[in-house]
Amino acid sequence: MKLHFEPNLDYQHAAIEAVADLFRGQEICRTEFTVTSGIGEQHLLAFAQNDLGIGNRLQLLEDELLANLRDIQLRNGLRPSDSLSSGDFTVEMETGTGKTYVYLRSIFELNKRYGFTKFVIVVPSVAIKEGTNKSLEITRDHFEGLYPGAKGYEFFQYDSSKLGQVRNFATSPNVQIMVVTVGAINKKDVNNLYKDSEKTGGEKPIDLIRATSPIIIVDEPQSVDGGLEGRGKEALGAMNPLCTLRYSATHVDKHHMLYRLDAVDAYEQKLVKQIEVASASVEGGNNKAFVRLLSVSNKRGSITARVELDVQRGGQVSRTEINVQDGDDLELVTNRAIYANCSIGEIRCAKGQELVEIRVPGGEEWLKPGQAIGDVDEDALKRQMIRRTIKEHLDKELRLKSRGVKVLSLFFIDSVEHYRKYDADGNQVKGKYALMFEEEYRRLIKHPDYQTLFQDVDIETEATEVHNGYFSIDKKGAWTETADNNQGSRDNAERAYNLIMKEKEKLLGFETKLKFIFSHSALREGWDNPNVFQICTLREIGTERERRQTIGRGLRLCVNQQGERLRGFDLNTLTVIATESYQQFADNLQKEIEDDTGIRFGIVEKHQFAAIPVTDQAGKVTPLGVEQSEAIWSHLKQAGFVDNKGKVQDSLRKALKDGTLTLPDEFKAQLPQVKEVLRKLSGRLEIKNADERTPVKTRQAVLNSEEFKALWNRIKHKTTYRVHFDNDALLTKCAEAIRDCPPIAKTRLQWRKAELAIGKSGIDAQETSVSAPITIDEHDIDLPDLLTDLQDKTQLTRRSIVQILTDSGRLNDFKRNPQQFIELTSETINRTKRMVLVDGIRYQRLGDEHYYAQELFEQEELTGYLKNMLATEKSVYEHVVYDSSGVEKTFAEQLEKNEAVKVYAKLPGWFKVPTPLGSYNPDWAVLIEKDGVERLYFVVETKGSLFSDDLRDKESAKIKCGEAHFMALAVGENPAKYIKVRNIDDVMAG
Repeated sequence: MKLHFEPNLDYQHAAIEAVADLFRGQEICRTEFTVTSGIGEQHLLAFAQNDLGIGNRLQLLEDELLANLRDIQLRNGLRPSDSLSSGDFTVEMETGTGKTYVYLRSIFELNKRYGFTKFVIVVPSVAIKEGTNKSLEITRDHFEGLYPGAKGYEFFQYDSSKLGQVRNFATSPNVQIMVVTVGAINKKDVNNLYKDSEKTGGEKPIDLIRATSPIIIVDEPQSVDGGLEGRGKEALGAMNPLCTLRYSATHVDKHHMLYRLDAVDAYEQKLVKQIEVASASVEGGNNKAFVRLLSVSNKRGSITARVELDVQRGGQVSRTEINVQDGDDLELVTNRAIYANCSIGEIRCAKGQELVEIRVPGGEEWLKPGQAIGDVDEDALKRQMIRRTIKEHLDKELRLKSRGVKVLSLFFIDSVEHYRKYDADGNQVKGKYALMFEEEYRRLIKHPDYQTLFQDVDIETEATEVHNGYFSIDKKGAWTETADNNQGSRDNAERAYNLIMKEKEKLLGFETKLKFIFSHSALREGWDNPNVFQICTLREIGTERERRQTIGRGLRLCVNQQGERLRGFDLNTLTVIATESYQQFADNLQKEIEDDTGIRFGIVEKHQFAAIPVTDQAGKVTPLGVEQSEAIWSHLKQAGFVDNKGKVQDSLRKALKDGTLTLPDEFKAQLPQVKEVLRKLSGRLEIKNADERTPVKTRQAVLNSEEFKALWNRIKHKTTYRVHFDNDALLTKCAEAIRDCPPIAKTRLQWRKAELAIGKSGIDAQETSVSAPITIDEHDIDLPDLLTDLQDKTQLTRRSIVQILTDSGRLNDFKRNPQQFIELTSETINRTKRMVLVDGIRYQRLGDEHYYAQELFEQEELTGYLKNMLATEKSVYEHVVYDSSGVEKTFAEQLEKNEAVKVYAKLPGWFKVPTPLGSYNPDWAVLIEKDGVERLYFVVETKGSLFSDDLRDKESAKIKCGEAHFMALAVGENPAKYIKVRNIDDVMAG
């Protein structure tokens, strides 16, 4: 297969034009010259002449360059630079959008327009060097077709043993492109670049390069520079560049920005794949002392770690993020005995060396960010992840094979030996991941859903041929971990990358059986295959840029068998198989994008509107400009639509939703474009927001009326209660309730899939599907002290608990899932206790001095959301605040319309009836007058159903208590009656 390159993509043209226009006004120069033996006399036109070679020359003045730079920035909606502080210029392009193509084509555009011929591409690693060299090889025909004048251009990878290439670089009249890793040039004491050499005519290679004033292109400068004053940056300066063009998706130091295509732009324009996350959520797996390290922090001398623990709250255990310090006792933190004698030890915060010590019985464990102890069986989880990846892969093959698309999947693993290792004789042996893969692949391809894919395939041999590993290869040919930190490691890496890069196009053809690729870190950067549709991380995602680096390997749009790129999210979806929840993945990815790129989601920048086109009276189109943009921003701030930092407020979201946003008269013509920008930045309007919450006033005429006083006097008194129950009956009912409980399930894994939508307002995860639960067998669970746990949770004696468990016949379920058994049993006992207590409850009215004063209606503030409020006339409040638009709203409307209803109150939260299950707040107090004579007083509970079976146990029990409470108050003439109703008709019938 030969990849097809598209020459007319608008966004790539914009990036190339941004660089080329920087030198607008530079003369177009051509030259003819001869070269004598060695480095001799040269005849140059518009090139610097010296003893060492042919070089680029810049004829523009600094002011002219700055003017060009500001024009470009304004055109591209970027804040214009105040001065030309350096010769460094930045192009930001999201991974997968053709960054390498853009900077290579920019070389030929600069040569065509201005005659520049000397270019050095500096990259951070062997991987990217091999990738760049491969790109130069496969684009030659394409670029020579577009730029006939550049035919015969030469490129080479810098090799310290082939320094003659550097002499040719300096003296050749053709376009010269040298590709070099920063590791080969950033150490003056050991790099041959800085030493005299016979191969360069006795000159230091660096002097030959300096004399050419090359245009330096830095790929991934954040990994090249070594900081603003780092050795990488120093090495770039030593080359005496005419300018330095810096290309990355994740710039740390943003020098003069020429063009920006960030993650949000790429997603919105569908220039990369749609991302979805298949998240493995484990349920019922709280049977061990689980600890996962998320991050460490050292702020103002306070050293803390953020960890994930299984915390007991109420009757439930849930996985919760908590900040901890050295010495914290995890049993106290989690309120769980399973963490006995577990505590936090030393916390290390040094960058790149973050560690936390977890002290456990018999020793200690050290965790790096992302690592965990006490989780479910690791190999069982990894097997399920491999199986899910294969399933996603095969599902995509069913859809895409007919479109000529070869589907690839990529696994990132924690250790090479888990995929491939060697026996005592040096023979290759399959590691556990390879064996898991083959077993699961054989199982899945026999499934009826995939028969059409494997009709003429030998299933046994197929499983061994579709996967392979790409790791560094040492001199003996053995696989090893990948690193770029010394020459030996770089040599090992080079051997692996040569193999990978040579097979890049072969992998895309159906004739190559290989479809599943396992890697340690060899494919982290520099290797992008457009047809990677699944990425599975069989290791913890811990580092700051891990998610972006991981998904970056599969963001490119796919290609068919003709090498043509196919577009649209219906074909291009990258599925990431991970263990963190999709919401966590989305939140962490958003944080990484913010940290990496400086994008501030939901923030309106002062120059945000500068690039909006404006047509003057003569018909000329120019950008709105920074000053005018800042005027619009000031208007938004004064109107309360953004805060001092530009953060979008809910009032702006509401104005956009309602169509009420306005601008000053001079900007009315730009209102549609401004609205469009703000819509992308603002995100969704939440239905309820703080700005809408408003106090609810009392209606004095009703509050002080004789009717309401009569109603209030009948319901205002307080009560106390006592309970009577039969202990033997309680134990019997508890045993019966446990016997009738649903089955206790073993630890289960469930896949939840969500699509990530990346917008200016942030990253939103929308769940799209949930799989059936998958059982995970755990054999290393330490059984907790069942009786002590249940005693703590139920306050029953050990003897009573033993009797209940024995009579229930469910004790064997304890071994299946101890934590779930304890939770279910304790909740069942407590619920049965509540119901038994309620059955025997007796209320007694307290003395006349114990009551809810009518003045509380004015003293206690009532607030509500405008959307959940109904304007009223007969109520003690001017508005009724209802919980839902169903029963309560309808009932309030009926009360207002019914002529028999004289006054009523939606009883506020401070009106409470004590119960053994917590306080109970009845719904309504209503006064009805029948036939203009008889008054009826009601306390009303409104429900959609009158059957107690339809209500939750606790809710039903509280209503019983309410009934008993008002029964105790039913003394004297015409007392208030407590009723449960669905609507006003039920009240009138009462």
